[in-house]
Amino acid sequence: MANGGLQYNFARLNIAEKLIAVNVLVFILDGLALALLGGSVSDWFHLPKALGEFLGQPWSLVTYSFFHAGLGHIFWNMLMLYFTGRIFLNLFDNQRFIAVYFLGVIVGGLVFLSSYNIFPTLLNTNTALIGASAGVTAVLIFICAYIPNQEVRIIFFNVKLWYVGAFFVLIDLIQIPYGGNVGGRLAHLGGALLGYVYARQLLNGKDIGSGFTKMLSGLGNMFKKRERKGPLKTVYKKGNPKKGNFDYDKEARQRKVDAILDKISKSGYESLSKAEKDFLFKAGKED
Repeated sequence: MANGGLQYNFARLNIAEKLIAVNVLVFILDGLALALLGGSVSDWFHLPKALGEFLGQPWSLVTYSFFHAGLGHIFWNMLMLYFTGRIFLNLFDNQRFIAVYFLGVIVGGLVFLSSYNIFPTLLNTNTALIGASAGVTAVLIFICAYIPNQEVRIIFFNVKLWYVGAFFVLIDLIQIPYGGNVGGRLAHLGGALLGYVYARQLLNGKDIGSGFTKMLSGLGNMFKKRERKGPLKTVYKKGNPKKGNFDYDKEARQRKVDAILDKISKSGYESLSKAEKDFLFKAGKED
């Protein structure tokens, strides 16, 4: 019963919240393994700085993003992921979120690897790369580039999103010469670059993540269990208009949301009227 409840609650989460849940679970399990076993197998999932080591564990280009160095590290990453995810998912679907997030993780990891192998003395403070920061930064900079003039409330002030994005990028650039977590800073910038390019290309009508999305869909289909064919039977669908219980209000609302998203893809978020922005925000909260 408890497992059913957990599965139900997990299914109700949006994709950003699911990523947060998985990251927290991995953090707890990694900590338990370290405490109980006196060691950890997590090194097999961290992204090593040496190219030779990476070739022995290529999956680490993605898995490194699920591990964190401490409570503060995961707390700030997950907090940022939660708030940026809310804005992102009011505009786009789960598939695009996954594309931006994981492409940011991959590009950030590649920047880390290439920087070390081109300038090995630059990253002498990093033994391996861990953390979701590259993916989180990709999502942040994506929304900052896609709707740059949209204002968000930060404590007592309204601030335009592009100011927020510029601040975080500037912090990483300033920190590089001081040698603290240089590899992590470069990974952040790699994620930021991916997020910016993705958003600007999307505003021009080109989805650079479509190939990545198709690849993930193909992999998902490979692992789906084939349904066994059974005897023919009549299936009653709850949303059948002929049965008199079709939710016309929900259908009309969804059509309006689709029309607004289509307008954004063609003319950008700023082309929306205040009423359209309010409707989109409320629809996102209701879903």
